[in-house]
Amino acid sequence: MITNDILYVGVDDKDIDLFEGQFVVPNGIAYNSYVILDDKIAVMDTVDKRKGAEYLANLEKALGDRFPDYLIVSHVEPDHASSVQLFLEKYPQAQLVGNTKTFQLLAQYFDLNFDNILTVKEGDTLLLGKHELHFILTPMVHWPEVMFTYDSYDKVLFSADAFGKFGALGAKEDWTCEARRYYFNIVGKFGMPVQTVLKKAATLDIRIICPLHGPVLSGDLSKYLDKYNIWSSYEPESEGVFIAYASLHGNTRDAVLALKEMLLSKGCPEVVVSDLARNDMAEALEHAFCYGKVVLAASSYNGGVMPFMEDFLHHLKGKNYQKRTVALVENGSWAPSANKAMTEILSQMKDITILDSPITLRGVMKDEDKKAFEVLADKLCIS
Repeated sequence: MITNDILYVGVDDKDIDLFEGQFVVPNGIAYNSYVILDDKIAVMDTVDKRKGAEYLANLEKALGDRFPDYLIVSHVEPDHASSVQLFLEKYPQAQLVGNTKTFQLLAQYFDLNFDNILTVKEGDTLLLGKHELHFILTPMVHWPEVMFTYDSYDKVLFSADAFGKFGALGAKEDWTCEARRYYFNIVGKFGMPVQTVLKKAATLDIRIICPLHGPVLSGDLSKYLDKYNIWSSYEPESEGVFIAYASLHGNTRDAVLALKEMLLSKGCPEVVVSDLARNDMAEALEHAFCYGKVVLAASSYNGGVMPFMEDFLHHLKGKNYQKRTVALVENGSWAPSANKAMTEILSQMKDITILDSPITLRGVMKDEDKKAFEVLADKLCIS
């Protein structure tokens, strides 16, 4: 129960291995749906068809002997809308509510009869009884049809994918970490539209946020709103240094671990290291956005850079990476090429400051290399 009139009818998916076919979710994912019980009944979204039968059982229990009047579709992506047809087969009298783009996209997934629909636009309202729903269009957060719904009676914001996180509802994990990984990998490219949405949200009296993934948020909401403001404006979140490396024979890795110890000894508040060949790519991307200073260290490879590093940089570019200070370290026994390759990709991003004097290793770290790393550590420790 979210409030006296709003019930949760979503489901956990603990069987899924990759969310969206690419993101590791060791603690599963929650597909959230909600029911508003009033003179008229509105259902807020459905769930992934993987859990369609379980979802309909939850919904039937919540409804008792009543039937829904509306199904509001805030996001057409299949993890939320692929059970729409199942819903309408069970409740054919229900009216589909969405915006113009909602129905354009739904038609790509279902051969539905769109006669019984209610098309809404920015600022429209829907009266259920004492609950009045206000529709807020939020295009590109993170699909073009996405919209929020605000219940002015219970002061609840139904926020689509915004403020969601990876992990089933019962997962014992930090909200910020998995919400950050979720945000930057799924919504991260669309910082400007998120900023627009936050300005709209600032005009509302919000007491509860009901996202389509992760827990319902209540109490002091400033923590979540502040995080989204930082993330969507691409500002660094934490003091410290993130080091991402791709090592061919382990020598670049050894140099990175030595740099980490130097940074910590000089008082750097936090140093996070990621092996791009072995660690979760989505988590590495999350760390790159979390910290303002980043070290990219990679072996040269085929006249370029190790594929794991190249892939990582293209992921960053695709997520609109910006406003960071980057140091480069390459390793190459006979034709070092990694720094040039990394610089070329970084130059395609905006507001990236590459520190002077990139380091070139030739095989193992030697005494003269240690001096260069000490100088780099000093630069990185300057606030």
